[in-house]
Amino acid sequence: MRLQQLREEVCRANMALPANGLVTWTSGNVSGRDPLSNLVVIKPSGVLFEELTPQNMVIVDLNGYMVEGKLGASSDTASHVYVYKHRPDVMGITHTHSNYATAFAALGKPIPVYLTAIADEIGGPIPCGGYARIGGKQIGEEILRSIGKSPAILMKNHGVFTVGKSVQAALKAAVMVEDIARTVWLALQLGQPDELPEEEVSANFDRYQHRYGTKDASMNK
Repeated sequence: MRLQQLREEVCRANMALPANGLVTWTSGNVSGRDPLSNLVVIKPSGVLFEELTPQNMVIVDLNGYMVEGKLGASSDTASHVYVYKHRPDVMGITHTHSNYATAFAALGKPIPVYLTAIADEIGGPIPCGGYARIGGKQIGEEILRSIGKSPAILMKNHGVFTVGKSVQAALKAAVMVEDIARTVWLALQLGQPDELPEEEVSANFDRYQHRYGTKDASMNK
């Protein structure tokens, strides 16, 4: 039953990628890990998003071997499972080629903390990892080497990967990274924005992560 629920959750998250303008055609993918079985549900390779269903999601183990599915797993599966294998805190991974964030990735440039939104969501600069070849575990290795404490990383000449303690958290990070990248790009057309001081980054991140959205309205002022 848990795997069926995860199939449905991962399918919905994949459908949210084109809905939020983060992918085109069949590019990009979302996966989720079941904490009990350690099995991973991931988007099938080369399938149009409008044709995705919970039933055609693919289930693999942490070695990338197919456990269930009639279609081939995403070409990014080896990288997803490598991250899951080495980051037990990660339960969801999203990969996109969203335009503005990928523009920074194409240049190999991290995104500094120019906005309180970056401090809130990321807690520091959005890092950019080195180039890694698609299809094997190399991307996963570079993610682990370069992502640090961030929930998001730009991969040079490639795109965006985000991780989270749930599928929804990883998806949210991907949506926010693109929104951040777009705003930063626009700001850079007008001039050179100032980076937030480290103490402001820490204060904003703590407030957003631990007090934002509580029922006590006085804490959100």
